[in-house]
Amino acid sequence: MTLRRQTRHAFRDVPKPRPNLERSRSPSEKLQSAFAERPTPAAPARPNLPSPPAVSDPKAPTDPVLLGIVGGAHGIRGEVRVKSFTQDPEDLGAYGPLFDAQGRRYTVRSARVQKNVVVARIAEVTDRNAAERLNGTELFVDRSVLPTEGEDEFYQSDLVGLVARLTDGTVIGEVVAFHDFGAGDILEIAPENGTSVMIPFTEVAVPEVDLDLGFLLVEPVAAGLSGAVEVREGDEDDDADESESEGEASRDGGA
Repeated sequence: MTLRRQTRHAFRDVPKPRPNLERSRSPSEKLQSAFAERPTPAAPARPNLPSPPAVSDPKAPTDPVLLGIVGGAHGIRGEVRVKSFTQDPEDLGAYGPLFDAQGRRYTVRSARVQKNVVVARIAEVTDRNAAERLNGTELFVDRSVLPTEGEDEFYQSDLVGLVARLTDGTVIGEVVAFHDFGAGDILEIAPENGTSVMIPFTEVAVPEVDLDLGFLLVEPVAAGLSGAVEVREGDEDDDADESESEGEASRDGGA
């Protein structure tokens, strides 16, 4: 009794069903209607899983030397344009596989010079989308696979970051990049404030490089710096004063 009373009480506000005035439907119509009225179940939410970490190759360099920088994709087959820092640009893959900063391996299958870059085919890059994702990637090898530097030979990666000093000890900035515009290697030096300057990397302009102490010495006149112009102008003034003094002495002698 209690159960029946609660049941009637619980459903007392439910309106009575009205007689169905529509025509009776066939079993197939009823089946179609039942499927049409069934709500579509919502797709289960997918958990936000973190991206898998990059797998580092056990042969990744422990003493990396920068050999090139990927500049972008070339064509539709996965080739990439690379700025090569090897003496012969096509030697980009001559020292074995390359590695990025995360330790991922890139095996150079072929390399050819095209204008001022190297177009490389990399075994691990098979389409343009993968090639585009490498834009800006720095490529390294371990120092142990490279030839030993000769006298007055330096790897560019060793020079970048050195402090640049004038011969009088004045610090003018830090080496931030190398350039080659066709007339030889150029050092780009960035001061603490202001715009960077370019100087030729020659023995005359840079007479001393000390990797252990982390600096290189710049001869301002040979490097063509603004300070060197002031020195030249000062020398010209001195020459003019000397010429004037000699002229006055000559006039005095003639008198």
